[in-house]
Formats: sequence, structure tokens, C-alpha cells
Amino acid sequence: MSGVRFGRVLALAAATSLALAGCAGGGSSSNSGDGSTLKIGFMGDLTGENSGIVIPPNNGAKLAIDEYNATNPKVKLELKNYDSQGKPDQATSLITTAIGSDKITALIGPAFSGESKAIGGQLEQNKVPSVSPSATNPGLAKNGWTYWHRVVANDDDQGPAIANFLVTAKSPKSAFVISDDQEYSVGLADAFEKTFKEKGVTVQRDKFPKDAPDYSSTVQKVKAANPDIITFGGYYAQGGPLLKQLRDGGVKAIFATGDGSLDPQLVSAAGAPAAEGAVIGCPCNIPDAGTTDEFATKYKAKFNVAPAIYATEGYDAATAIINAVKAGNTTGETINNFLKTVDFKGVSKQIKFKANGEPETAAINVYQVVGGVIKNLGASTEAKITG
Repeated sequence: MSGVRFGRVLALAAATSLALAGCAGGGSSSNSGDGSTLKIGFMGDLTGENSGIVIPPNNGAKLAIDEYNATNPKVKLELKNYDSQGKPDQATSLITTAIGSDKITALIGPAFSGESKAIGGQLEQNKVPSVSPSATNPGLAKNGWTYWHRVVANDDDQGPAIANFLVTAKSPKSAFVISDDQEYSVGLADAFEKTFKEKGVTVQRDKFPKDAPDYSSTVQKVKAANPDIITFGGYYAQGGPLLKQLRDGGVKAIFATGDGSLDPQLVSAAGAPAAEGAVIGCPCNIPDAGTTDEFATKYKAKFNVAPAIYATEGYDAATAIINAVKAGNTTGETINNFLKTVDFKGVSKQIKFKANGEPETAAINVYQVVGGVIKNLGASTEAKITG
């Protein structure tokens, strides 16, 4: 996922890199009873309009670190949150504090792609390893960064998987691809469009500004096109109102979107009748509520809520760093070297990184709004659509 486009932060990023250069190597330790404490950062939208998809991985990371610290290890970990609200320029400012004065050793996140793109260079220069639980823009793996990792498949996997699922389920002749102008949104929409065209589906497309006051222009274009399928690249903050306006405008085509909209607020913002049948893909594994899943049980006991999107991935991202520390690595550089070798069964999937920081496993699950509730239909290659 991504935050808003980061355009103007490049100059600030360059200045920040210079300011942080003296901190290269990352990390600090402080006396803590039996040993020392390393500071691990978590960066993402914790209070902004899309915080619903970042709080769960933050909780997952907290759970993993609290469990580790409860074993009274020689080196304990302190999780420090950096609330970027998903804004790349805010992330650039926060990373100055995180590396400069807080001296974090590693970072879980950033959660979104725009902020990941904005600060990846500073993390690389200062040798601070990062593991994102949720940033999916494909371009992040193409920057040559050696300190960057993620535990989720990218949009070049997610977009085609969702589009192929729709083609198999509905045999559409035409599709309308919509997005706002955020980094994540455009990348996912690009993947939708490319896959539909490869499958012989006629595609029309529209894009609106993230902060557009309404979507009436897009609704009119979609209505005139009368497509069989509508796909949206973007977050629930925009996706919910868009879906409502499409339905209010008389558009009845099936609506599908990606991980940025996998939140109950998509349904509440659109209204349950309008959201009914909406399809949502995600490179994530959410344990079904009410199951005896061990992680779900522990998560609910700690946070008094069932795990949601990217909760398991947040736990696994933290666990990768924890395993590095358990093996005796206490600097950014040595933790990063260890991450190149990790291979363990996480709660979301097998966690192992390719040389470019991408995960080895790229499974995509499909969810659908059924009876006003988001249901997990299973892997995109096996799932069956309802209705």
C-alpha cells in the first residue's frame, strides 16, 4: 500500500540523509536490568484516515515483542511507534528522529508504499534494516536497497490474481478500472488494466485526486461505459464513498478492489446494501473469527478484538527481527545479514526473503462482502464467488 505521492520530499530527503549520515550502523542499546534494550521502530498510519489497516499489524508486532520480552532475554526490545498518517513527507521527518535521536536498530514498516519509497534511501544509508508488513508497490523492490524487506506479495502479484479470479468467475467482456492518484492506488490499477487486456477484456479507466470532494464525474463515466466489472485501486477511505456513489448512480456491475480496502469501514462507508457482493483481494491471511487458531486466541486476549488485515504479517515481520536478535545480532548491519538467511514458518506464511527483499511466498486470498460481513473465500486460485 502507499500513502500520498511524495513529490516534494526529495529535497528534504537528501538533506535528511546528510543529517543522519553520522548515525550509520543504526541502533543503540541501554542498560535494562539483566542486559540491554534495542529500540525497534514501527512506522505507519496509526491515527489517519486509513489507520484501520495499520493498527492490526502494529498490534501484531507488539504481541510478538511482548512475548519475546516476557522470556527475560539478555537483550530486550522496545517498540517505538512513528505515526506517519501514511504521508511520505511526515515519514521523512519522523525518520530523522527515529535514526538520529532515538537511534532505532531496525524498523517494522513503513506500512504504505509512498512512505516506504520516501525513506528507503535514508534507511539504506544508515544501515537500518526494515521489514514491511503491508507495503505492496512493485517498484520498491527495484531500488537496489539491501536493507529493505517485506513479508507480503506485491501488486504485480495481487492485481493479476484479483483480475484473473474475476475473469474466471464472471467471464467479463468489459471492465472499468478506477483509482485515485496515490502511489499504491495507481500501481494496483495498472496491474488490473494490464491483466484484463491480456485476457481480451476491453478496458476503460479513470483517475481522481485523493482528496476529491466527490466522484460524480467518475460515476457518470462508468455509467456510460456500462462495464461488466469495476475494479478500484485504492484505500477504503475513498473506496467506500465511491462504491456508495456508484450504486446511488444506478451502477450495478460487480465491484472489486485490493488490500487497501479490506476493512469493515468499506462496508460502513458504502452502506451494507451497496457493498454487498464486493470482492476484495489481499496478500494477507486473516484468521477466521471464532476459530481456535492459536494466534487469533492470543491476539484477542491481548487487544480484545479479533485479528484483522495484516495482523499476522505484523507479527511475522517482528518475529524475523526477533529471531535475528535471538541469534546474537544487535546492530543494524548484523541483523540485516541475518535477515538474508531467515526461513521460518510464520503465522501468515513461510517467511523467507529473496535477494531483493521480496518474500518467497506470493499467495493472494480473496474476500467478499456477504450479508454485510467480509468473508474469506480462500486462495484466489481456488475461491468461488458468491452471487
